Order: sequence, then C-alpha cells, then structure tokens
Amino acid sequence: MKPVLKVVIPVAGHGTRVLPATKSIPKELLPLVDRPLIDYVVREALDAGIEHVVLVTGRGKGAIEDYFDHAFELEAGLTAKNKTEILDSVRKPIPAAGAMSYTRQQAPLGLGHAVWCARDIIGDEPFAVSLPDVVIDAAPSALAQMVSEYEKTGGNIIAVEAVPMQDTNKYGVVAPKGERGGRTFEMSAMVEKPDPAKAPSNLAITGRYILQPEIFDLLEKTERGAGGEIQLTDAMDALMKSQAFYAYEYEGQSHDCGSKLGWLTANTALALKNPELGETYKAFLKSQL
Repeated sequence: MKPVLKVVIPVAGHGTRVLPATKSIPKELLPLVDRPLIDYVVREALDAGIEHVVLVTGRGKGAIEDYFDHAFELEAGLTAKNKTEILDSVRKPIPAAGAMSYTRQQAPLGLGHAVWCARDIIGDEPFAVSLPDVVIDAAPSALAQMVSEYEKTGGNIIAVEAVPMQDTNKYGVVAPKGERGGRTFEMSAMVEKPDPAKAPSNLAITGRYILQPEIFDLLEKTERGAGGEIQLTDAMDALMKSQAFYAYEYEGQSHDCGSKLGWLTANTALALKNPELGETYKAFLKSQL
C-alpha cells in the first residue's frame, strides 16, 4: 500500500460567499487571527507527513504563490532591524524547494474538475484533498488522524463531523454500511442535504479526503452535475462501486471560513485559544456583551 504523500488544495474559487472582502484578494488569504486561511490548511497537511502540496489556482490568485515565497525586501528590512522573531514567522510558511506545485484551473467547472487538473502531478498514487476554506482545529491535525487510519484500512477515506440531526438538510452526510463501529466505519453512500427525518446519519462531510488515483479516470468521464459543474461527489459515488470507502469521525472542531459568520466565529474561537492574545481578547469580549 503506497503512502499518502501529496495533497491537492483547490484555490481557484472566487469566494462569493464573503464578497466584497474577496473582490481584490483571494479568500484563501483572509486573515484568521494572525495567519491567512491557506497557511492553516498547508500546515495541517505538513503535520500529516505530506511531502508535496499541489495548489490548483486560477486568475487573480498570484498573491497565494507570493505568500509561499521569499519577500526579499521585507526580510532584508527585518534583518536590518534585528526583528528575528517576526522574520522567523515570515519565513515559516516557505516550503522546501520543489515541495509545492501550482497548476491552473482555467474555467470554474467545480471541485471535481479542480482535482482532475492535478492528475499529472499526483500520478499513480493515493492522495489527499483539503478544502482551503475549512479550517479544522485539532491536535494532531485532522489530516494526520486520517493518514493514521488510512495506514490501517487503505481504500478511500472521507472526514466527517457530527452535526445536530435537525441540521442534516444543510450538509452532505454519509450512510454507514451496516452497523457503525467506532470512529472509522465503511460507508455505502453520500446523501446531499437529506431531510432530517430521512437522513442516514448525522455525520457531515467536512472537506478532507484521501482518495485513490483511479478517481482521475472517473472524473474525466463525469458529466456536469449540480450547478453545471463536475462534482467530486459524483466520481466518488462511481468509485464506491469498486473500492472501499470509509468515513472517519476525527477529533476536533471545523470552521467554515468560506462564509462571513463562519469566518467571524473561527477568528473568535482561535483568538481565545491564542496564548498571546486569548486573555486580553476574552476581557474585550466580556466588555462588549
């Protein structure tokens, strides 16, 4: 069984749910406390042992590439002023040479198409997919937990998180195959936004996947689905007919930073846990309530 050493992170979207903030900057660079969203997702992957990050970009996303590169003028200025701590934080996101690749998604044809655009970089290997607007607060990271489970099960793994049963009509949820046992269980289907009375579970799909490379052939043949886009879910449904799919309920808390409220609540939740800012921020919030 080949290890999971690569991750695909699709960053070509326009961030329409958080407009107008994303009119001039990529949503992946929106600040979450003291770092942009994309920094959290990439660090999560590295914590999972990922050795190569593939960013699927689009027009207007060049600032993301700049974030993961040296800023020579800035670094020179910080060095001259002996601001070593800040300099270290600026250099920390920069990957090793050759450890990050970029490929363009020339048309907004959906998540499935974005993943397919990375096929030649991934090759014949299992790989992870991480959605950049879903930040998961977990230790070890959610993807690290999934990789650990993958080493036991193989196949394909989808991260899930429990939600209130009355809210299942807001999410895609998984259907267990037979009796569910523990945090990892084989699944039989994915159901998009089911009525709570008919939902097969209350476990929502959370934006982290480990997939086998056969998904690429299926994505190439997948017709446009909802919204006129090539849906990753449709290809996974097809692959489920020949390969095992597992759901993994990770330990941690997800934040949907692709919505205005989700981004605000994520900032609050992570700021309160920040060792430098937490107590002061908590006092400020109390003064406002």
